[in-house]
Amino acid sequence: IQYGSLLHSDRDPIPDVPAIYFVMPTEENIDRICQDLRNQLYESYFLNFISAISRSKLEDIASAALAANAVTQVTKVYDQYLNFITLEDDMFVLCHQNKELISYHAINRADIQDTDMEAIMDTIVDSLFCFFVTLGAVPIIRCPRGNAAEMVAVKLDKKLRENLRDARNSLFTGDNMAAGQFSLMWCQKNQRSIESDFQLNRVLMEEGAGAEPSPAGARPKKKNRKMYDLTAADKFWQKHKGSPFPEVAESVQEELDTYRAQEDEVKRLKSIMGLEGEDEGAISMLSDNTAKLTSAVSSLPELLEKKRLIDLHTNVATAVLDHIKSRKLDVYFEYEEKLMSKSTLDKSLLDIISDPDAGTPEDKMRLFIIYYITAQQAPSESDLEQYKTALLDAGCDLSPLNYIKQWKAFTKMAATPANYGNSGVKPMGLFSRVMNTGSQFVMEGVKNLVLKQHNLPVTRILDNLMEMKSNPVTLIIKKLLICFQAIVFVVGGGNYIEYQNLVDYAKFKQGKKVVYGCSELFNASQFIKQLSQLGQK
Repeated sequence: IQYGSLLHSDRDPIPDVPAIYFVMPTEENIDRICQDLRNQLYESYFLNFISAISRSKLEDIASAALAANAVTQVTKVYDQYLNFITLEDDMFVLCHQNKELISYHAINRADIQDTDMEAIMDTIVDSLFCFFVTLGAVPIIRCPRGNAAEMVAVKLDKKLRENLRDARNSLFTGDNMAAGQFSLMWCQKNQRSIESDFQLNRVLMEEGAGAEPSPAGARPKKKNRKMYDLTAADKFWQKHKGSPFPEVAESVQEELDTYRAQEDEVKRLKSIMGLEGEDEGAISMLSDNTAKLTSAVSSLPELLEKKRLIDLHTNVATAVLDHIKSRKLDVYFEYEEKLMSKSTLDKSLLDIISDPDAGTPEDKMRLFIIYYITAQQAPSESDLEQYKTALLDAGCDLSPLNYIKQWKAFTKMAATPANYGNSGVKPMGLFSRVMNTGSQFVMEGVKNLVLKQHNLPVTRILDNLMEMKSNPVTLIIKKLLICFQAIVFVVGGGNYIEYQNLVDYAKFKQGKKVVYGCSELFNASQFIKQLSQLGQK
């Protein structure tokens, strides 16, 4: 459509130009395509549907084409099976626009009707079916019983079997077929995640307008909004996207120092090339450095691109550091890890919540929810009232806690597995090294803490599956299944912490490949908001 025009925008007829449509087969989109046919907008029509179009909708298009005398103009109709988004080679999500339709809140709200739940499950299954058609693989499915994950698994299994029975039209035939090579594991989401304004591999940042106040009566200065795309071509991002922040900061500084050295070398050579005089020494020096300068100039485009990426990561790392310092996230990080590993806290949880200089209301609520979930014994009513009072005084909305109380009472689950780790965090000297090398990342006052390597619950379940260990969540016939590749899919939402934990796990398992997928990706702030919606009375 006209150089990427939106389907529902006003478009002028171009009768001698073919049009390519790439749309979801919704009622609204089908109606607009039929309208385009009636209006004779284009010479020919190539219809590409993101997921499979139903027979009834296909008949609607055929009827419209027949009525408009445009049957021969509908040149091709394709089911592309692309109703998912690939963020990494080993990571995908199902939905971005209208993701609230299959969100954690949508699945878990108390007033959900059976028909609504069926529609949510069908939407998820449709996207997953597209994923496996594109992958060319039929998975062996494993899931826990009695929740949304099982509903998705049953529906997907039925859809796969129905397609495989039709040998003539099966989508899982040919050279790309990889049947049985993947084990698909489902999880129901109960999660924790980190916060960043990062969606679809794009970072959005607002730069401050400066420390100086605006003159009296003047409009406040607008904040500059910057957008950065993090792509596979960005070698620094590919290398460090899962690294601890201190290591990232140190690596950014090293890249910056290397660039400055190269830049200084170019300037030095230019200065030498500008030497005047005809003495043999100057001429000899000029001749010797011509080749060096030519080499430096030829590498200038590469150097400029390197500078652009360094600036990008310097800006992002600086913004992350500002958040860490202003909200004391290093302190929260330490206490969250200690709570989950049952370690002793340096000061009481009540004192942390009551500290006006540490964290946002969401940070405080998140910390208390982790405490409440991981506590082997729930706090007494009197203690809970104290915590509630402190949270309210800190500006917290108690709705997320209301939902977590209901959830914990319903599931009666032990919140934290015993093998999480005895010491969740450990000192690391990267911050000190960065501070001592003249870095622009001033990390004074930030704790030297890096997450201790351990497997999160979803990773431990996967390990039981792939290593043929006994586990109540999965049923494995050892003689039948030898699992080298797995796709972990989380119903209700996922996060980068789980993804990176699986990536780290796969690195230490030679010959194993793991792909992570989820119905949506969200950070801590987004998840707290969904809990708040669920907990509102």
